[in-house]
Amino acid sequence: MSAFKARQVLDLIRGQDADRALDILRECDRAAARVVYKVLASALANAENNDGRARDDLYVAACYADEAATLKRWRPRARGRATRIRKRSCHITVVVARMPDERLRRSRAVKAERASTHRSRRVAGARRAAAMAATAAGLAPEASTGVAKIAEPGDGQSGRDHDAVEAPENVVAGDGDDEALPDEDVVEDVVEDVVEDVQDGDEERVEVQVKDNPSDGKDL
Repeated sequence: MSAFKARQVLDLIRGQDADRALDILRECDRAAARVVYKVLASALANAENNDGRARDDLYVAACYADEAATLKRWRPRARGRATRIRKRSCHITVVVARMPDERLRRSRAVKAERASTHRSRRVAGARRAAAMAATAAGLAPEASTGVAKIAEPGDGQSGRDHDAVEAPENVVAGDGDDEALPDEDVVEDVVEDVVEDVQDGDEERVEVQVKDNPSDGKDL
């Protein structure tokens, strides 16, 4: 390939961390990205096996593409003429090095924060799933149900009840100190049913409130 095509991909990873650069090349849809990916993977393998470097400490210090030999071919055209075809090639170079101490500390802090956030989300999801399974199996008391109410502007009234809809099991209790969390699927179903019943036009504003929230007494 030509050096121009390779340089467009090299500009994407210059100065990036090793893992970040590999992710960029893996998701890039250019043909040169596959070749640059192999060159970067080879450079990282050399740094790990030959110099004993850790991949998490490496980044792309420099990368460039130099022009190489050009193959000249000919294509026959009309009236006995011919058109020259230039098949260009290039030399791709990727240099990886250890990140500076300050940048390395920031990178490690960001990775630790992401890992902690991911773990907390995973634990919270496991707790919600366990609570829902316990409620479905009858091992835990069911949460109190709520009533959806429609508040419509006009006539000087603050709002009126219209087609009250029961929302069973719209709240799932958590474990430990976690607050009670609403079941988004059930609440969404209630909202869709109420909106379909109203059908008041585009300019009307519909507000849906779920009462009797056991967590803090506030309306959802």
